[in-house]
Amino acid sequence: MSPDKNPQTMKPLTAANKLGIYLPATPEEFRNSTVTRAQLEALRTDPPQWLIDLHANGPFPRDVVARKLGISNSGLARAGVSDSLTAEEITALLADPPTWLVRERENLVSVRQEADRVKEKEETRRAASNRPAKNLFGEK
Repeated sequence: MSPDKNPQTMKPLTAANKLGIYLPATPEEFRNSTVTRAQLEALRTDPPQWLIDLHANGPFPRDVVARKLGISNSGLARAGVSDSLTAEEITALLADPPTWLVRERENLVSVRQEADRVKEKEETRRAASNRPAKNLFGEK
């Protein structure tokens, strides 16, 4: 297989999303250039120091912050939390959780429980509909 003559590129925001990092915290050279799939793979397999530091200390993008706090992205929005937090800020929130964080964690647990209940109910319904119908006339 020959190498591509025109490699597929992506915008820095797309590459940052794929790497799970907050774009404004990246070096200017990363923010101002397109990234090829080969470059993205190289960043994943042999990350430079700035990428290692971002993964360890942040600031983290909204979805990573929500996951680390154990709440939804919507929960962050309801709480008015900024788009990014550092590892230190997340640790401080987890060490002494404010009432909004406790409420959002409980909310996420209840939403997941309800989703599991609905899924189980749907599976039971599907299993029941796959059974052969009973013969009302007693015939075999």
